[in-house]
Formats: sequence, structure tokens, C-alpha cells
Amino acid sequence: MLLLAGLGNPGPKYAKNRHNIGFMAVDEIARFHRFGPWKKRFQAECADGEIAGVKCLAMKPQTYMNESGRAVGEAAQFFKIKPADIVVFYDEIDLAPGRFRMKTGGGAAGHNGIRSIAASPVGPDFRRARMGVGHPGQKELVHGYVLGDFAKAEAPWVEALLRACADAASMLVAGEDEKYQAEVLRLAPADKAGGRGGRDDA
Repeated sequence: MLLLAGLGNPGPKYAKNRHNIGFMAVDEIARFHRFGPWKKRFQAECADGEIAGVKCLAMKPQTYMNESGRAVGEAAQFFKIKPADIVVFYDEIDLAPGRFRMKTGGGAAGHNGIRSIAASPVGPDFRRARMGVGHPGQKELVHGYVLGDFAKAEAPWVEALLRACADAASMLVAGEDEKYQAEVLRLAPADKAGGRGGRDDA
């Protein structure tokens, strides 16, 4: 089984925040691949489905971002899912808007959701789908920026990136992360996003 965890904060007031692009990604994957209904399990909303014949559990932790590891760790222990079979989708301020990078392991780079999962029984060696949202330019502005909604002008690249993540998911479940990254960027070219801040090579 593959665990696809999207990070975000629960509740309607956070739904369109940049910090919630992970929730948006697993929502689109579950919709695109016709997963079952969302149900409350493991301190999260979860939906079961299959992608290219592989059983998957889509998850949106409802613990708030900085406690994401509680939900992911609980599901991983229940199903005995290895870190290599856990993919976490989340917002990355060190990548320019629309950029997309796959990575396994490493540090949290200041992301509280990633830090929480790494500190859980899962450990740090899970797979990360880093979704670029850009940087506001100054460190003290980051909190308000990620908890702010995407601007209407950003909708085209956000929707294209979400759709690409879902469309190319058969490569993800096959463990072909480099191919998945390349296909997502082919389907949703980041140069069309424009936008601010972040680094394309992070």
C-alpha cells in the first residue's frame, strides 16, 4: 500500500491557503483516480483507492500542520507502511511558484509539518513531493504569506500543477520519482507560473 499524505490545516478558513496546497493535491489525486469517499480515520480524513493497480490511501491530517506526524505515523504503523511507501505533498517556499521537486529524506527546512512527520515513528526517510509556492522575500513575512490565500491570478498555475500531480501518479506509485517529477513539470511548465521568490534549483 502507498500512503499519499497531503499537508495543510483543517477547516474552511484555511482551505485556499498556500500552506494547504498539499491538501489540494491529494484531493485532486483522489478525485482524478476515483477513490472512495473521505472518512475520518487516524486523526485524518482518508480515502481508499487504486492507481495503476496499486492500493493507495490518501490522507489529509486534521491535527493542524505542526502535528501532522501523529496522523501519518498512526496510519503507517497500522498498515505497516515503510517510509519508502509514504509520499507527502506540501508547500515549499524555497521553490518558485509552480516548481515541483521530488526528494527522499533530508531535513525539514523549517516546515513544521515535515518536522512533525520526521519526528514520528515514520522517521525522516519518507518521499517528499515539494510544491513551490514562492517566498515573500523577507523571513518575517513567511508566516502570513503561507497562511494567505492564493491570488486569483495564481489559479491557472495552481490548477495545472494539481492536475499534473494526479495525471502522472502512475509513475509515483511505481516508485519512479524522477520520471514523475519530469512528467509533472512537462504537463504543468513552471515557467508559465511567473511569480515571486523561491529558487528553481532548491
